[in-house]
Amino acid sequence: MNKGSIQVIDCQILAHDQFAGRQHILTLESAQIAKATKPGQFVHVSVSNMLLMRRPISVMSVDIQNNSFDLLYKVVGQGTQQLSERKIGEVLSVLGPIGNGFTITDKKSPLLIGGGVGMPPIIAAAQQIKNSVYNPFVILGSEVPFPFTSKLSKIPTPHIKENFTMPLLEDWGIACRLASLQNYMGVFKGYVSDLARVYLDGLSADELLQVEVYACGPKPMLAAVAQLAKSYQLPCQVSLEEYMACAVGGCAGCVVAVQVDNRPTMQRVCVDGPVFDATTVF
Repeated sequence: MNKGSIQVIDCQILAHDQFAGRQHILTLESAQIAKATKPGQFVHVSVSNMLLMRRPISVMSVDIQNNSFDLLYKVVGQGTQQLSERKIGEVLSVLGPIGNGFTITDKKSPLLIGGGVGMPPIIAAAQQIKNSVYNPFVILGSEVPFPFTSKLSKIPTPHIKENFTMPLLEDWGIACRLASLQNYMGVFKGYVSDLARVYLDGLSADELLQVEVYACGPKPMLAAVAQLAKSYQLPCQVSLEEYMACAVGGCAGCVVAVQVDNRPTMQRVCVDGPVFDATTVF
């Protein structure tokens, strides 16, 4: 459980951009959260004065120099609708960062897979290892328009003919390809797990030894990715999405069954996770 980094901070809205599919990217000011956040952690945001319950949102990226951090969210209910109406200059109460994030291991070719609103932790992980000895490959999937304008990638990816990518990752020099069932131009038609299989099939046995899978997204996607990793005998970390109330471990409303010491136990996604070893999750 990671309590040491959790703080309650009033954060001013620096930017609030809207994209197709009722998706938004919210930029908030906080030197403390920008410096303390690790990939896979989230914050608990007070969306308005009308709703007491906060909303958990994963951190997508941080800008330590500008003392800010970005949140990607989708409007799905009353809380996120009210959050979408907040304006630049307003102040939000933010609790965080919360949870145990991804552990970047010594596997030098991480495969990072994010689907839907599960993209932010994956982008955060990519940001942590950019300009390093790692050679990551990122797959992002969405069944609504992507929350960015896709661009043609100049980073070659053998065996994958589709060549559109996320501009931010391209700027970071990180290879990325997109997947969807929606026939978007330059985007792989299929599930993220299908595209991951194409990528893995193009690697040699020695190259596969350097791969660890990191994934975040809906449960069916995570189950498919975990099964794929198992079939290639690859380690796999998954970041789970669950409804949360307190988000700090007190209410136990977000528990999942996890294998610990050869027996099933219930663990809280908010503080025991949200990241777990995929082989332990029922």
